[in-house]
Amino acid sequence: PKGVFNMLNGSGRVIGEAMSRHPDVDMVSFTGSTGAGAQVGETAARTIKRVCLELGGKSANIVLRDADLEKAARWNIQRGFFNTGQSCHAPSRMLVHESQVEQIIPFLVDEANRFRLGDPRDPATTMGPIVSRAQFNSIQRHIQSGIDEGARLIVGGLGRPEGFERGFFTRPTVFVDVTPEMTICREEIFGPVLVVVPYSTEAQALEIANDSPYGLGGYVFGGDRRKAYEFASGLRAGRVCFNGAPTNSLTPMGGYKESGIGRSMGVFGLQEYLEIKSVYGFDEEAAALPSLKA
Repeated sequence: PKGVFNMLNGSGRVIGEAMSRHPDVDMVSFTGSTGAGAQVGETAARTIKRVCLELGGKSANIVLRDADLEKAARWNIQRGFFNTGQSCHAPSRMLVHESQVEQIIPFLVDEANRFRLGDPRDPATTMGPIVSRAQFNSIQRHIQSGIDEGARLIVGGLGRPEGFERGFFTRPTVFVDVTPEMTICREEIFGPVLVVVPYSTEAQALEIANDSPYGLGGYVFGGDRRKAYEFASGLRAGRVCFNGAPTNSLTPMGGYKESGIGRSMGVFGLQEYLEIKSVYGFDEEAAALPSLKA
């Protein structure tokens, strides 16, 4: 029916603010950066408007010691660099036991080198360009910060890939020997950049994974399902995936901490858009109501 769906194209700063501010809009759902989401929430609060916010992420993939290292590495690269890494759910931090880092490196390098960059309209292309010049420059600054702060670059790096003189194409990049306080480990890069952080105990791995202002997604690879489940229960993240399982659209999606408010998908996603109303007393008082008959 007319009016059920309406699309407005334009600047988010203009349209988004107008929708968030207008008293006739009962609720605003927003997907984007944490900074922009905070502005939406602040503006919506002026009319006590409900919001559903899916914001930034710096999701960790914890590879337990009994995991299949090759499977974990190849999946992490494919999932993390999907859509050129421009995904809020991307597993952009990979936590690997300190004794297994060198074992997993060859798989990471090999999988990163498998991408074929090019025109997104070409079916043979598996990685296109970054969405804008501003985002391309931001990714380059983060890669430079990783180099400057002492992380070990094992594949990729600064600049465009060989053979690409134009366009915002970025080299698939992986750093190892990353520490939790490094910029590339704390900030959302939103590009094809993976950081590998070593851990010594599972307790430390959980602490590192949760040491983030974000809490959108989490990933766990392991051989013992029960043990991995117990570990996943401690993650401060709205959605946790085990051993690269495909997305289940029936499970709710949303974030902890600065990754957002509210849930989408599944029954919880439907409930998010409902306004609860109580109507009571009519049954017991029905006989006392005046007749509506002429």
